[in-house]
Amino acid sequence: MTDEAATAYVLDAMPLCRTLGVRAEISTPAEVVLALDWAPELCTSGGLLHGGVVMALADSAGAVCAVANLPEDAGTSTIESKTNFLRGVRSGTVTAQATPLHVGSTTIVIETAVRDDTDRLVAKVTQTQAVLQPRR
Repeated sequence: MTDEAATAYVLDAMPLCRTLGVRAEISTPAEVVLALDWAPELCTSGGLLHGGVVMALADSAGAVCAVANLPEDAGTSTIESKTNFLRGVRSGTVTAQATPLHVGSTTIVIETAVRDDTDRLVAKVTQTQAVLQPRR
């Protein structure tokens, strides 16, 4: 999938990503990278990128990675997410790189590293996605 096609998919599947200005840089079953640019309207006090924005970016990257690893006709939903925040972001671009740790028949576990544009680790997120089989 091209970056443009991946970005279009992300924006259509998760409208919040459109609001945040998220774009896809890589989208494969082995790795998903989403990015967004710092903007004052995405900040909390002191010009820091809001933690909820960081979490939304990571959750979105994890969801795209989970979808890429689903069996045919299955869906997914985040059932657990843990975020460790390591530093604040006051400018530039943040990227979320999601990779699967476990791809099973009932759950998919994704690890996402969020980095700033100097490659410093901003947050580490581990999330579990339920594999939702169609009802028959």
